[in-house]
Amino acid sequence: MAAIDVARSLPFWKGKVEPKPVKGGITNANFLVEDAGQRYFVRVGEDIPIHGVMRFNECAASRAAATCGLSPELLHQAPGALVFRFIEAKTLSADDVRPRAMLERILPLLRTCHHEMPKHVRGPALIFWVFHVVRDYAHTLKEGISRDLQALPALMRMADELERAVGPVDIVFGHNDLLPSNFLDDGKKLWLIDWDYAGFNSPLFDLSNLASNNEVSEPDERWLLESYFEKPLTPALWRSYRAMKCASLLRETMWSMVQEIHSELEFDYPAYTAEYRGRLDRMYTAFKDS
Repeated sequence: MAAIDVARSLPFWKGKVEPKPVKGGITNANFLVEDAGQRYFVRVGEDIPIHGVMRFNECAASRAAATCGLSPELLHQAPGALVFRFIEAKTLSADDVRPRAMLERILPLLRTCHHEMPKHVRGPALIFWVFHVVRDYAHTLKEGISRDLQALPALMRMADELERAVGPVDIVFGHNDLLPSNFLDDGKKLWLIDWDYAGFNSPLFDLSNLASNNEVSEPDERWLLESYFEKPLTPALWRSYRAMKCASLLRETMWSMVQEIHSELEFDYPAYTAEYRGRLDRMYTAFKDS
């Protein structure tokens, strides 16, 4: 069944509805639905094992996030679809995220996600360890005869080196996908949405993922780390963070490589791969030279 038909046929609706596609999704199909004078946001997508996306986990995280005031309420769950309360808000761009004033608003959301959400997540929960993710992606790319096969040995050596450099970590509950489009600003409140990849992880991943996806400046990265940990930044923490930042870029690059051969969504994944591979190469070179 087509995604729009899934959204249209949900038993949640009180009357006949006509879902309107919402552009911007690069993993799921999204729709705006009006029903009985109310508006709703609908995400349509099955489990995606190659990306570690399991909808039971997304549902549990979404409900916990709503309880903590981070996300709109999840109103209905059906096989392959989630219905959320619609929030009239601006979707942020990387340019919106980068300023220090916005980072100051984002930081409390990350603290709440990391330390309050674990108190409310129900049932089994996943762990998101980026180095496992990229190694599994390498197997998927080999099986799919990706155009990037020749790059995999070097990327896996890079992953091994970065994992050693990250070293021991603390564990929190992470969002793990801090793209600018996952922040909504309604003018009064900032929201964090889309919990596809949620799971227990190092706080360094969300911090570096936020910086890498939004090209945050180094002075603001240092401020972010010192503000989050509430202590001066040490050379050891800075090196561990920069290694995790490389790993975040490696994961995004390989995610897109996998999407190139598996996704049916209309999106320019080769261009996305090239963009993130360029960011990875620049960051890894800087990491090695530091």
